[in-house]
Amino acid sequence: MGWLDWLFSGGNAKKETAAPRVAPPPPLSRPPYFAIIDVETTGLSPKKDRVLELAVVRVDQGGNVVDEWSTRFNPEGPVGATHIHGITQADVANGPLFRDVAASVVPYIAGLPIAAHNARFDLAFLRAEFSRAGWDVPWLPAYCTLDGSHHYMPDLDRRRLVDCCWSARVPLNGAHSALGDARATAGLLRHYLQVQGRVGPHPALVSVQSDARGVVWPSGPSRAPLEFLPDERVSARSRPIRVTKAKPKQPALITQLSKLSLPEVLDEGAPVGSLTYVETLLDALEDGVISEDEAAALQDLVEVYELSDADVADAHQALVLALAHKALDDGHVSRDERTELESIASSLRLSGELVPKLISEADAARATRLGAKLGPLPADWALGEPLRVGDKVVFTGFDGRERERARLERRTQELGVRVLGTVSGLTAMLVSDGSFAGGKLARAQELGTRIVDPETYAILVKHLQPAKAAAPKPRRAAATTTTAAAGTTPITVQTTTSPGAIRAWGIENGYTVGVRGRLSTELVQAYELALLDAQNEPAGP
Repeated sequence: MGWLDWLFSGGNAKKETAAPRVAPPPPLSRPPYFAIIDVETTGLSPKKDRVLELAVVRVDQGGNVVDEWSTRFNPEGPVGATHIHGITQADVANGPLFRDVAASVVPYIAGLPIAAHNARFDLAFLRAEFSRAGWDVPWLPAYCTLDGSHHYMPDLDRRRLVDCCWSARVPLNGAHSALGDARATAGLLRHYLQVQGRVGPHPALVSVQSDARGVVWPSGPSRAPLEFLPDERVSARSRPIRVTKAKPKQPALITQLSKLSLPEVLDEGAPVGSLTYVETLLDALEDGVISEDEAAALQDLVEVYELSDADVADAHQALVLALAHKALDDGHVSRDERTELESIASSLRLSGELVPKLISEADAARATRLGAKLGPLPADWALGEPLRVGDKVVFTGFDGRERERARLERRTQELGVRVLGTVSGLTAMLVSDGSFAGGKLARAQELGTRIVDPETYAILVKHLQPAKAAAPKPRRAAATTTTAAAGTTPITVQTTTSPGAIRAWGIENGYTVGVRGRLSTELVQAYELALLDAQNEPAGP
């Protein structure tokens, strides 16, 4: 029984097609160094869903494109979520079956390390298709550009392909087409190769090349093609994939899901190895519901990412804790926010006591702050940035001063400041008396985290300040296209705003927002117009 089995309440005829042939790779002037792959699929589950489209972009040692190839396949069933991949039933009705071209795909990837963004996902689908086609697939050394982003771009909030490409200034054209995403991943890999002189090579990127040399592909299938994988439920194939239509306005807490960063979830105790799974879970929850298909697919992804039951439980609790603390920032949780929190916690099979306990603690902290009568900073304040409600702090040391540390930690939590056990890029300060130089201190020094002594920290607590107010939001742009004059191109502004921030703005302002990080041209233009409008608005008194 999987962790979401409790959510469950309970094909099309094959079209004969001629066996097509894929042209073998042409002679190359430069040897390929990596084969970057991307798949578009009928769903999230490698066990029961199928590959609709496969693209391979091969690059040389500098990350420059040598050649590329892509094709669509008839999945022998429904195409699934067209609103995600843009592929309709008619687009693949006359397409080849994977098993008919499998032998021609092998020369494009054999002998090369594979690269992909979220490589385990793509490889799980590729292996499943080869297995259905009767092939015994060897172990395939692969480099994951998502994993590599932690090394080359450690400060990102989210790590979908669109987020990483935005950070690396890599164009992402034709997003959510296999060839468009493979080209973007190739650009991301090229960025990694180019910056290695400044940040040092990622060990996994170095080792994968030699690992790939010893891989030997079979010359062909060893058995007859399978209609289903051995452990695949036949009934699952006929279950329609739920398509969630965009809502004109989403609840406030669900909107926060698009703003939630992976470091925040990591701070709350999510295992590092679960973050790619958490990324997928955030996307599934963005409409506020986990559908049956999403539940089954998430269970399959637990196996793909090799997560234990404890890893999954810790990841779920960390996600809810991070989301809850966003709602608790003002020290008060509305009835709607509480309902949404309890619904998400329940869907993830977390304890029914978790949300009430958090809310009770927040209410107590709010009452304590009101009793403390937070006032402005003294006129002669000289301690820099003050401590604020909602800040995250870490304590270390205090050898022989344990009672003092316990008292400071207790008072800190009473006032609504978070006390955590590990230092991250989101930690406001490390409180240390210098009696112990351990891993927390080393991490704080590495990140440039502010380090204060207990005496200074006591003053900061005494003069606690409210949380920083959210930055003013751009006003919503008009629904019609704004132009400088009739017949001219639309007014646009260049923005460095992250894709996650644009998605959050779109949800808050009632725009239709794509799933899995997708940003439509219309949404980006609407955001830029609203930003321009806000910049030109006269300043208030």
